[in-house]
Amino acid sequence: MEHIYGSLFIGGDWIAPSSAATITVASATTEEPIGRVPEAVSADVDAAVAAARSAFDDPTGWATWEPDRRAEAMERLADMLGKRGEQFAQLVSRENGMPIVTSRRSEAVIGAAVLRYYAALARQTGVEESRPAVAGNGTTVVRRAPVGVVAAIVPWNFPQTLTMFKLGPVLAAGCTVVLKPAPETALDAFLLAEAVREAGLPPGVVNVVPADREASGYLVGHPGVDKVAFTGSTATGRAIAEQCGRLLRPVTLELGGKSAAIVLDDADLEPNLDAFFRATLNNNGQTCLIGTRVLAPRSRYGEVVDLLTDYFGSLSIGDPLDEGTRVGPLVSRRQRERVEGYIAKGRAEGGRITTGGGRPQGLDRGWFVEPTIFADVDNDFTPAREEIFGPVLCVLPYHDVDDAVRIANDSDYGLGGTVWGTDIERALAVARRVHTGSVGVNGYALDLGAPFGGVKDSGLGRELGPEGLAAYQQLKSIYGIA
Repeated sequence: MEHIYGSLFIGGDWIAPSSAATITVASATTEEPIGRVPEAVSADVDAAVAAARSAFDDPTGWATWEPDRRAEAMERLADMLGKRGEQFAQLVSRENGMPIVTSRRSEAVIGAAVLRYYAALARQTGVEESRPAVAGNGTTVVRRAPVGVVAAIVPWNFPQTLTMFKLGPVLAAGCTVVLKPAPETALDAFLLAEAVREAGLPPGVVNVVPADREASGYLVGHPGVDKVAFTGSTATGRAIAEQCGRLLRPVTLELGGKSAAIVLDDADLEPNLDAFFRATLNNNGQTCLIGTRVLAPRSRYGEVVDLLTDYFGSLSIGDPLDEGTRVGPLVSRRQRERVEGYIAKGRAEGGRITTGGGRPQGLDRGWFVEPTIFADVDNDFTPAREEIFGPVLCVLPYHDVDDAVRIANDSDYGLGGTVWGTDIERALAVARRVHTGSVGVNGYALDLGAPFGGVKDSGLGRELGPEGLAAYQQLKSIYGIA
């Protein structure tokens, strides 16, 4: 194993864990171990929360710094991440199977970009504002204060990107954080910890504790935590929401998705197939916001199915570190079994597989599944209703635009989606009607300056943009200023 850590990052230093328990991280491609980290138990969570609490409560500490001073520290951390960009890309691709061309666009660069965006926003956003009182002649001061100690729980599919969606606004607001990375991608979290230490952030502002479900639940309910931020499955999100509800603890939840990619009757997909691929099968289908339900007009249904079948059937599958690979392995054996279970269920329900449906020939090691397309299905088809989190698309026919919008909205989820058409105003009008937290026109690309999040079973709250910063602030009104 190449990456062996014997300590946890707590209070700005590497400290011995409280138990001998460890987490072994395996390569999604070779199935062989590539690293090991300590597994945090409740005593380690206590230590991490105490360090974050102490850093937050310090009367001259991080929470009291002027925004410009915090921004400078965040920019130093962005520099440290930039120095490690290729390391992050390579490591994440080995951990979860993300093709290297994708990890270089995301895991290598987005973290630093998010930090710089929120550093700039911190400088621009005043801590206080004065408002004339509505009644009387006085003035009210409205103060934005950091919410406190944040428990940030992130998944394995885009581990650095989704960590920074939380860490950027957390730091800008003046909060401190206990980061709980997914066991499957714990190694890149420790590389982040090294960058935090080199950047010179005050001890306890960022703490890293990889843990199992039991210790994660303990962190969510810890009395020293003021807010929880979670990205992951809807089922786990519900459990966290219930726990936070009982505690009256604020929570941000970015959960699952089963988004629709609406192909309008005037769409010209062929020259946009690369963008369509990124919007529907990015990161081997292990992306919550992608459009895994493709809605095609009946008048062009066969044409769309054939076009996608030829394109997705020709994608190169293999080692994610090979720059020519478009589809890598899934993150784990358990994830592959889950995806294969959905493919079997789709077959049993009568779906017609036009490409894929199995494991690629010649790849006997690694958790690979071929890109798979189901045709001749409707929206009651199990693989069209449930989040699979793998390279499986369902192509559904629709009669007219109203029918397409109805099908798109007939889902428990509402996180992403796309609309494809040559008439941009028409496509935009359709996008406005889709009940979802975000939607792209002729592609899908997150904007760091715009809010991102879901409706329905896709979550609560928003990340990114000024709204993402506001999620880690609490407001205080001071009345009666003459």
